[in-house]
Amino acid sequence: MKYLIAGLGNIGEEYSGTRHNIGFMILDALASASNIHFESRRLADQCEIKNRGRTYVLIKPTTFVNLSGRSVHYWIKKEKIPADRFLVVLDDIALPFGSLRLRAKGGSGGHNGLENINQILGTQNYARLRFGIGDEFHPGQQVNHVLGEWSEEEKSGLDERINTAMEIIFSFGSKGLQQTMNTYNKK
Repeated sequence: MKYLIAGLGNIGEEYSGTRHNIGFMILDALASASNIHFESRRLADQCEIKNRGRTYVLIKPTTFVNLSGRSVHYWIKKEKIPADRFLVVLDDIALPFGSLRLRAKGGSGGHNGLENINQILGTQNYARLRFGIGDEFHPGQQVNHVLGEWSEEEKSGLDERINTAMEIIFSFGSKGLQQTMNTYNKK
């Protein structure tokens, strides 16, 4: 069984290690744990990993966060992935740092990348794993916060939260969306 996992982020060294790139960071950790490397493909950096008899096609769109829909649409069609086996991993300023929320569907919540995916796919009915980056910024500083690097305090807890996000992704494939939400959304 095949799953498509899209981690949202921005390409380029200047965005590496920023809050907005947590989707890329989580997928990088998954690939690294499996000794797999991403390769540049059409509209995304892509790799495949296997876990418990399932194949996870990981993509990091190269279209920048706000235009992720084009890449996601291409890879869903290419890999013939049904909506129930597709998951987007992204940052969320509405959640406190490190909070992880898995949802079966929903609106964009003001996230431009999700909004673009919703528009291009013509649906909001797909799973998304939101990684909280907090809203600890002054008025008018949202962009600086989102595109800013992690604070030292955040860095100290980042690896543990990324590991939990990896567990959620594998559980999504092996145990299903509902059981995974029941297990991890309570934590």
